[in-house]
Amino acid sequence: MAKQNVAEQFVGILVRAGVRRMYGVVGDSLNPVVDAIRRTDGIEWIQVRHEETAAFAAGAEAQITGRLAACAGSCGPGNLHLINGLYDAQRSMAPVLALASHIPSGEIGLGYFQETHPDQLFRECSHYSELISNPQQMPRLLQSAVQHAIGRSGVSVVALPGDIAARPAPDKAVEHALVTARPTVRPGDDEIEKLVRLVDEAQRVTLFCGSGTAGAHAEVMEFAGRVKAPVGHALRGKEWIQYDNPYDVGMSGLLGYGAAYEATHECDLLILLGTDFPYNSFLPDDVKIVQVDIRPEHLGRRSQLDLAVWGDVRETLRVVNARVKAKTDRRFLDRMLTKHADALEGVVKAYTRKVEKHTPIHPEYVASVLDELADEDAVFTVDTGMCNVWAARYLSPNGKRRIIGSFSHGSMANALPQAIGAQFTDRSRQVVSMSGDGGFSMLMGDFLTLVQYELPVKVVLFNNSSLGMVELEMLVSGLPSYGTRNKNPDFAAIARAAGAYGVRVVKPKQLSGALKDAFRHPGPALVDVVTDPAALSIPPKISAEMVTGFALSASKIVLDGGVGRMIQMARSNLRNMPRP
Repeated sequence: MAKQNVAEQFVGILVRAGVRRMYGVVGDSLNPVVDAIRRTDGIEWIQVRHEETAAFAAGAEAQITGRLAACAGSCGPGNLHLINGLYDAQRSMAPVLALASHIPSGEIGLGYFQETHPDQLFRECSHYSELISNPQQMPRLLQSAVQHAIGRSGVSVVALPGDIAARPAPDKAVEHALVTARPTVRPGDDEIEKLVRLVDEAQRVTLFCGSGTAGAHAEVMEFAGRVKAPVGHALRGKEWIQYDNPYDVGMSGLLGYGAAYEATHECDLLILLGTDFPYNSFLPDDVKIVQVDIRPEHLGRRSQLDLAVWGDVRETLRVVNARVKAKTDRRFLDRMLTKHADALEGVVKAYTRKVEKHTPIHPEYVASVLDELADEDAVFTVDTGMCNVWAARYLSPNGKRRIIGSFSHGSMANALPQAIGAQFTDRSRQVVSMSGDGGFSMLMGDFLTLVQYELPVKVVLFNNSSLGMVELEMLVSGLPSYGTRNKNPDFAAIARAAGAYGVRVVKPKQLSGALKDAFRHPGPALVDVVTDPAALSIPPKISAEMVTGFALSASKIVLDGGVGRMIQMARSNLRNMPRP
């Protein structure tokens, strides 16, 4: 029996750690590892057209499954292309193992062809980045990398020279039991008692929720009900906390809507649950603030805290709900629910009148129809920019749907690559890429990956021939838009030429039928929707500086954006208020 080499040992450990596929582009220094994957059951090599796509796809797979995912790049430029997607995975807390293949070990440090130092390059976007320079480091180094990625929910990078990968694995190498799941963390009794005391003493409590509330919907609803608290959320908290929520007051931040801003500023105790919300200008500085987070390094880095609680949101609230006193005064909650409904009523009219006749098509209308037609358990991947706005305001979470984007890193071109990773986890589940024309064209080559693997991803392209969010930023700064216009082709024709289903939509009455036909198509499909480049979104609170910027840039502009089916939920919450 032939002796196992380092590459085979490497791949075997990944399989034991739960990795099902590795995304990447083949290359000489990677050949031993790719060949080992070819000969190993339980893992497959996924060939993409750009390594950035590989990293984004792995990050999306990790977010969908909760398991470790993997990507790889060949030496030098190959693995360097991974870095943007790895930054996104790291900031999204997605467990990803990246293999950065390296030049021949004897040439490192001598300016060899394609030489970089990946173990140094990736340190800022990873929890662990190390070089295997000797077979004797295996398997301990890789096992440590796996446990860093899983245990700290982020990226680990292993740099492996091709010649080392091809060498025999060390005899009697110790392969220990791998940690493949994270434990829950319960705060200490002292922190719990302090939190309960603050809640009991407060008259007006508001909850602001992020992605750390995943799996804690029931506990958050019970807590809000006991203390009569309005519940707002950040964008990454939307999918976990907005649905079946009688206390919902919307979202705060640059893409916000509703009364979340007012609720966080008019309370006397604000509780931040599982959120690393980056925009501290939207958070109050004159109320008591408690933060609960599984990551202690997140505590207090956005706001001055009165209490920092290190723990899992679900486990924390399970204990708190049993101890906190139930409040009976609903006046603050009901006032915020009324403000929320009034705010949505005020903006919903802007894009509900004659939208079926407006051309170019309102992007809000596209998002609204998409929300209604998509499956109940659809996965949406969302490009950074205006697509973020339409997703935030129109996609209706229900506890089954997933919404994935580059919400913390803010990269362009993320939606299509993330859709690839999401679709590979389950070919029968509907995956919809909400792509902007700028982001889609940036990594458009990997539309061919959909065709090559017959992945049934549906790309809904919001094609306004511009970088819409950048134009908005220029307007806010008082600058005329410049360098933001795209001269686009017929993307549907390109899709058809590639062997996929493609249709172009220019009139609103064509939209519903085009989406239904694309969703019924068994393979990859692209719906190129020509949308209105003048459609803009404004934050829920506008500063004097922002107003001045708009006045300098434009004399007439629509400041309101629609909010889709959220108005229905807000109205229902008002109807459900207890009456005297």
